[in-house]
Amino acid sequence: MDKEISKPAVIPVGATETVSKPKEHRIVKSATIVASMTLLSRVMGFVRDVVLAIIFGAGPAFDAFVIAFKLPNFMRRLFAEGAFSQAFVPVLSEYRSKNTHEQVQQFINRIAGGLTLVLVLLTIFAEIAAPAIITVFAPGFSHQGERFEYATHMLRIIFPYIVLISLTAFTGATLNTYRQFALPAFTPVLLNVVLILVACLWAPYTSVPIYTLAWGVVIGGFVQLLAQLPAMYRLNLLPYPTVSWKDEGVKRVMKLMVPALFGVSVAQLSLLVDSFFASFLRAGSISWLYYSDRLIYLPQGVIGVALATVVLPHLSQHHAQKNGAAYSKTLDWALRSALIVGLPSAIGLYVLAGPILATMIKHGAFNTFDVVMTTKSLRAFTLGLPAFMLIKILASAFYSRQNIRTPVKIAAVAMVVNLLLNIALIFPLQHAGLALSTSIASIFNAACLFILLWREGIYSPNQGWTKLLIRLLAANVIMAAFLVWMTGDLTYWLSINLSTKIWHLLGIIGISVLTYFICLLLFGVRKRDFRPTV
Repeated sequence: MDKEISKPAVIPVGATETVSKPKEHRIVKSATIVASMTLLSRVMGFVRDVVLAIIFGAGPAFDAFVIAFKLPNFMRRLFAEGAFSQAFVPVLSEYRSKNTHEQVQQFINRIAGGLTLVLVLLTIFAEIAAPAIITVFAPGFSHQGERFEYATHMLRIIFPYIVLISLTAFTGATLNTYRQFALPAFTPVLLNVVLILVACLWAPYTSVPIYTLAWGVVIGGFVQLLAQLPAMYRLNLLPYPTVSWKDEGVKRVMKLMVPALFGVSVAQLSLLVDSFFASFLRAGSISWLYYSDRLIYLPQGVIGVALATVVLPHLSQHHAQKNGAAYSKTLDWALRSALIVGLPSAIGLYVLAGPILATMIKHGAFNTFDVVMTTKSLRAFTLGLPAFMLIKILASAFYSRQNIRTPVKIAAVAMVVNLLLNIALIFPLQHAGLALSTSIASIFNAACLFILLWREGIYSPNQGWTKLLIRLLAANVIMAAFLVWMTGDLTYWLSINLSTKIWHLLGIIGISVLTYFICLLLFGVRKRDFRPTV
């Protein structure tokens, strides 16, 4: 496999079935593996959030934890999964195709060294400036001594996590480039397991339980990094960090990272802007946004992130081979696959928001009022769920061409849209207005990315899109009608016992999924409509 990929052959547009079929199988298999592992990760993440809701609820302490955890996560997406991966994967793919293994190893060593040095210096700065950082990103906390003290202390505990998780993302991006998708997709499960164990087995026996949760994040970072090192060793690519800013490959990655850093920071700043505004709202608002956002992450991660992770190396390879037809068809397959799951997921989460929260999270410290308030923000987020998925895929189309400036510019405009909508919607809708503004800005972002790809001739939609959209719309309308009829009022879900809730909810979800796919079959949608012809 590695030998074959390291010396790719240019496949003509009119490639025969015998050539395209293995690639079809490979991309579907990769997407399935990543989706399965990501599903496991998201399910475990949901279990983790249920446990945290039961133990910590939605109050000042958990609000502070969310802010303290979000800031290093913001930096992680800048230096690891976001800007770094977008700049690193295309260059590494090219290195792998055109250079010897020793040259690739040297390139990886130098990237690891430079990345580690920057992150260590950033961590030292954050440890010193923690109070100022909290004041900037959550100014509402500065007038609430308890939340400010919690957030400042936990930020100092958590921030070294950025070094660990960024190196984990670096090794994961390398493994993905070598078509090893399962382990990097599974690794987030380990963080969830660690946090669950810490919350259940350690936190109850400490004087300030929320602080142990912060230590759990750091422990989880160590576990995630250590889990991927054996796979790097088997590839004979275990990094030995060295710093060399003059290396040509390092320079190219840095050159690509500059606009990517801005682009990803724009996207992540939109999330921090929400926290900025939410810090002025009543205690619990940040927690409600966190829990609803985490529920959105389940379908978004399983489909959107999985598809983007898989198609980026393939699109990069097609671009390097100048195979525009295969490039467009791969992107087309990813978009169709995202919509067939994204649309019903959004509808299902919107209708079932209250029942899901009442069933899964309304226990312990998480009360009825928290369920009602989280339902509002969850429904607002679901309106943008398909767009969240599509942005991941459409942006990857630009990144694979080493064009990072275009999605950066679009993301910057989308951030301004989000900011203006936050100001307009926070007064009438409170925390739900912040979620709604994020959804609207994401729809705008996805639409702009698609239009540019289409106008520039980078992406040409396959035939049959109009019929497919009509059929998807019809199937979703029927499923939505069934869900509304079967769900009932939220008061019913708040009054029945847990076992009844679980069986009722599982029954509704199972029958609605079956209804949706039966409708697709009756309307003429077939498996071949979602088969990658690459």
